[in-house]
Amino acid sequence: MAERKPIESWLTDMDGVLIHEGTPIPGADAFIKRLRESGRPFLVLTNNSIYTARDLHARLARMGLDVPVENIWTSALATAQFLDDQRPGGTAYVIGEAGLTTALHDIGYVLTDHDPDYVVLGETRTYSFEALTKAIRLINAGARFICTNPDETGPSAEGPLPATGSVAALITKATGRDPYFAGKPNPLMMRTGLNAIGAHSETSAMIGDRMDTDVLAGLEAGMETFLVLTGLTGPADVDRYPFRPSTIVNSIADLVERI
Repeated sequence: MAERKPIESWLTDMDGVLIHEGTPIPGADAFIKRLRESGRPFLVLTNNSIYTARDLHARLARMGLDVPVENIWTSALATAQFLDDQRPGGTAYVIGEAGLTTALHDIGYVLTDHDPDYVVLGETRTYSFEALTKAIRLINAGARFICTNPDETGPSAEGPLPATGSVAALITKATGRDPYFAGKPNPLMMRTGLNAIGAHSETSAMIGDRMDTDVLAGLEAGMETFLVLTGLTGPADVDRYPFRPSTIVNSIADLVERI
């Protein structure tokens, strides 16, 4: 097997790698600082579509992590990029928050419940029966079903919350139509992110805390992969999967010297 090229650009997941329940993980600040000082291209990624990149920049800054807006890539942005490539200037019925609606507005999409090209499902803490019913009827009438990410649960201080993937399963059960997921582990999210920073997969690395999304997406996009043990995947979980990360480390602090 050919030896991998040196890492020139870095992609990292956010929750479980840089922060945990609103608190920076030790070493995250040093990692981001080293990245910025190095001048290497990098992106902080999240499958959560609730917040805009500007919102996330402000939230991270309050935690002491200085990540520029242009270095944040969300599943909402990846979804918008995908739709802009597929059907520029289209229409969509959207269930989601500002992160998703803003991304679609920015590419020139019209948000409507009248014969839309797409039903786009994203993350929200206020899923309503009325909105889900409308989405189901529009999909049955011919709208294409798009979902920002397949995550079935999300973290909270009180415990796991049902997330986009769980709600998508409800819609699928009611319509018989599976969605197209734009976020991780779809390598599309990684490739569009790499394109946004002018990077190439052969010289890029992906850092994540989940085997089923972060590591899988990085692997399928052709990147070197690092699994940190500060999130959802523990050492005993790794062998349950038919694939492995390139390297397993305890935390992001162990990667500061790699930059």
